Amino acid sequence: MSAAIRIALRDLRGGLRGFRIFLACLTLGVAAIAAVGSVRQAVQIGLEEEGALILGGDAEMTFVYRMATEAEAAWMNRVALAVSETVDFRSMAVAEVGGETVRGLTQLRGVDGRYPLYGEVGLDPAMTIEEALATTDLPGAVMHRTLIAQMGLQMGDTVNFGLQSFELRAALTDEPDMAGGNFGPGPRTLVRLDALDGSGLLAPGTLFDSQYRLALPEGTDLAALETEARALFADTGLRWKDARNAAPALGRFVDRIGAFLVLVGLAGLAVGGVGISAAVRSYLTGKTETIATLKTLGADRRTIFTVYFLQIGAMTVLGLALGLVLGAVLPLGLAPLIAGSLPIPATFELHPGPLAEAAVYGALAALIFTLWPLARIEQVRAAALYREAAGLSRHWPRWPFLLVIAGLAGLLVSLAAWLSGIPRLALWSAAAILSALVILALAASLLRLLARNLARRAHGRPALRLALGAIGAPGSEATSTILSLGLGLSVLAAVGQIDTNLRAAIQQDLPQVAPAFFFVDLQPNQIEPFLTAMETDPDVTRVDSAPMLRGVITRINDRPAAEVAGNHWVIRGDRGLTYRADAPPAREITEGAWWPEDYDGPPQMAFAAEEALEMGIGLGDTMTVNVLGRDITATIVALREVDFSNAGIGFVMTLSPNALAGAPHTHIATVYADQQAEARILREVAGIGPNITAISVRDAIDQVARALSGIAAATSWGAAATLLTGFMVLIGAAAAGERARAYEAAIMKTLGASRTGILTSFALRSAMMGAAAGVVAVAAGGLAGWAVTHFVMESDFAFHLPSAIAITLGGAMATLLAGLVFAWRPLAVRPARILRSEG
Repeated sequence: MSAAIRIALRDLRGGLRGFRIFLACLTLGVAAIAAVGSVRQAVQIGLEEEGALILGGDAEMTFVYRMATEAEAAWMNRVALAVSETVDFRSMAVAEVGGETVRGLTQLRGVDGRYPLYGEVGLDPAMTIEEALATTDLPGAVMHRTLIAQMGLQMGDTVNFGLQSFELRAALTDEPDMAGGNFGPGPRTLVRLDALDGSGLLAPGTLFDSQYRLALPEGTDLAALETEARALFADTGLRWKDARNAAPALGRFVDRIGAFLVLVGLAGLAVGGVGISAAVRSYLTGKTETIATLKTLGADRRTIFTVYFLQIGAMTVLGLALGLVLGAVLPLGLAPLIAGSLPIPATFELHPGPLAEAAVYGALAALIFTLWPLARIEQVRAAALYREAAGLSRHWPRWPFLLVIAGLAGLLVSLAAWLSGIPRLALWSAAAILSALVILALAASLLRLLARNLARRAHGRPALRLALGAIGAPGSEATSTILSLGLGLSVLAAVGQIDTNLRAAIQQDLPQVAPAFFFVDLQPNQIEPFLTAMETDPDVTRVDSAPMLRGVITRINDRPAAEVAGNHWVIRGDRGLTYRADAPPAREITEGAWWPEDYDGPPQMAFAAEEALEMGIGLGDTMTVNVLGRDITATIVALREVDFSNAGIGFVMTLSPNALAGAPHTHIATVYADQQAEARILREVAGIGPNITAISVRDAIDQVARALSGIAAATSWGAAATLLTGFMVLIGAAAAGERARAYEAAIMKTLGASRTGILTSFALRSAMMGAAAGVVAVAAGGLAGWAVTHFVMESDFAFHLPSAIAITLGGAMATLLAGLVFAWRPLAVRPARILRSEG
């Protein structure tokens, strides 16, 4: 071992010239994973450290459709130092501006005198929340800037919510507990809770949440307190949050996006692995004479393997160090920019966890991609000193090396599945990357075979024939080029196809089948006048309505719901439910049978078929739903197909009418109409009842599209990092082939070829390999885009030709540029010098 170490150190004195691309690929891959992981960790720590501020209290108890009972209020006052009560619901803001009535959807929040328990409300002009909401001639209100601008309001204007008028006092610039999930489909408005008493907006059955924030004594055991609260109020529909997990939905979203981007980073590392392997192969090829000399002097294959394993190991450590430094410094340097774009606090500092994860991924990738060329150095013979052909073998390594490589790949995939938190996505991603590499390798072999056949037929076109011959020759750059560039382009192509199809479904297809408005909070005495008005309106093409309540699923088969359904979205929070006597069309019922119209037995339920399958429940199972503090246990007697894709009315749960007899409730309705009639319909509905809230589906679609833009941008940046790594590999392949091109140029010059003809040959070669990589990437990306769109998003897929053309041309141009950059020097070398050295 000591001899191997001495030889390795002596051989490294020549510098890092052979390892530049190796270091660049490893550094970029590790840096990308470390940076994404560090940002995700910063957000997670920010959520943990600022949990009470984000939530607006140390703990929060939420009830649906009702205020806390006396028993619940008494318990909260006993355990807490202070309790703040708020209500949250959607409403329409109505005002007279310039002689015209303007309306805007808002998430209205009534707050008490203790709000906020933690933090400060930001207002413009600056004032306290008490001053802004105080009652003088009218009670005060503060609105988000967006809503003020949308409605064209000025400070001092009168704004109506239901039957109550308010004076606009200030613009809401900062709501301290906004990140805790206290937001809805419209911009925020704050008013005093007691000022809503005469508004008619909190009538029985109205959709609202009541929230109670608790300021607790220091050192309170939050877990024990939650257990106590759930035990006392298990059957009242209580929802609990505390500072340990103040924004669970946001935290899950950050985790998923971060994990997804880490997986994209692993794809980049796979691309870099191709470059690492090519760089090691090129380096070892240059060391053929040294290896042969060592064998001539008696060195065994283990010693030789150890020499170069130590050298490459040292370069791997250097690459990992550079990548970790870059991955740690980038988030710190960009912290102000990143923090400014996040709705939640983030603690940017050195986070060892993500750095260690990136280091493990990088080390495993480096091992996997270097062992293959390393394992073949034992096949170098001493005859390589005398014959060029006796250099580095192209045969497969021996089976022990193959087993080790397979084991390391399995370990890398297993770690990705475990550390990402989304093992299914990680495993599918690994399978996709492996499949893409296999497809690209097969495409490279096919291209080389096709190029050899076409070269024989390209008579009279010497530049084309030389280019095709070079592509089809043994040891050509085709495999490295298509693997490296193709994988990066495949990720980009898949992202482009998915994003394009999703946007088309949201912005083009969905508005054609979606309603113009959702109307909620229609009181029972308002539904008939509403339906009459809409059905007689010539511009309304369709109107649907249904009674609506909301409830929390607490038990399934008399067991806690979470024990049966896990963390399924249906049991997280409250869900809409309805009742219906008549059966829907037979095609909607997939299993079971509907109850008779005059049914008066024990409560029965129809459940959404797809969600039932996901939750592992079916016919005969019982489900307990807490509605307005009352438990209703119903037996599932039918499974029905519920279509949520057209933005119409769809309920996961439908109960027999007798199950909800006497429960106060409202109605929900959807109205389908042309866009030009929407303003008039709003005015017409406002005349039926000022409490009725209209939600514009078009506005909601725009919000979703904006959110998707951010996600697509983040994913595209990840794909761009992968592509950058691929471009580095491409440069490495072009640089490694510079000596071969110099020899080709010398031969062609000797035979009378012009510089222009030689350069044209090199350019054609590069462009064809790049175009081939682009075409394969478009096919692979299109297939991946179809799979995600069809199976995950359950939407129609349409191939987007412009992005495919752009990616194909981009691949050709990238390879062409790299090839031309490394073609000038071979063209400038004199033939005699090259031929003399080769002779």
